[in-house]
Amino acid sequence: MSPRVPAPATPARVVKLGGRLLDDPAALAGLAAAIAGLPGRVVVVHGGGDAIGELQGRLGLAVEKRDGLRVTTAGALDVVTMVLAGRINTRVVAALHAAKVDALGLSGVDRGLLDCRRVIHPAGDLGFVGEVAAVRVSVLAACMAEHVVPVVAPLGVDAGGQVYNVNADDAAAAIARALGVELDLVSDVGGVVVDGAVVTRLAAPEAERLIAAGVIHGGMVPKVRAALGAIASGVPRARIVDPQGLVAGAGTVFAGGPASPDPDAMEIST
Repeated sequence: MSPRVPAPATPARVVKLGGRLLDDPAALAGLAAAIAGLPGRVVVVHGGGDAIGELQGRLGLAVEKRDGLRVTTAGALDVVTMVLAGRINTRVVAALHAAKVDALGLSGVDRGLLDCRRVIHPAGDLGFVGEVAAVRVSVLAACMAEHVVPVVAPLGVDAGGQVYNVNADDAAAAIARALGVELDLVSDVGGVVVDGAVVTRLAAPEAERLIAAGVIHGGMVPKVRAALGAIASGVPRARIVDPQGLVAGAGTVFAGGPASPDPDAMEIST
């Protein structure tokens, strides 16, 4: 594997796509148009959990999750690979092409982009689920230098050639961390909602309190965890946002640092 190289000096961001947006052609077209209007270089990472579960069901394969992570047997890994590197990746690239974005689809296996190791989880064996150990930044930097948007399916590979299923939020956070750029987690939810309003800024201690209290729950928890992990590891900014807020600058922005009584530690949109 070649040594890492610095990312281009032009401001850049990683945009992770997920949720029902990937299954709605009109929503995906609007999202592609929004990405086309973003300044600077962009790396797109996508999920595809709903489509994976649907195909597993059609094939008669059991769907099992532990702490939000999909248990990935050898059979499930075949499905994950088909859906992520095939159906969903092609769908996202096609939508970007229609929006006049020069996009290139690839998975984390291609050129060893995402170097992975097997996840050891306290809840038990997850099968072929991996965590990112290193990102081959030169692959992404070469694309961005040519004004090409890489569209990354969250699969990884280890030194022995074993392919792994990687949580898409975690893969996006790892890429943002490696590039030293901002991270936008885009879904059909406009951000963290408290008392019916989107929190516009959220510090780590307050986010942890809201998770413990059950205010942040369900599928929002792994997104918040990914954003907090990215901030803690040096990503300059992480945000949860919907397609409309991606360009408008809305959503929930995460900040690091110790707990503070400062009321600005949590700001609510009006």
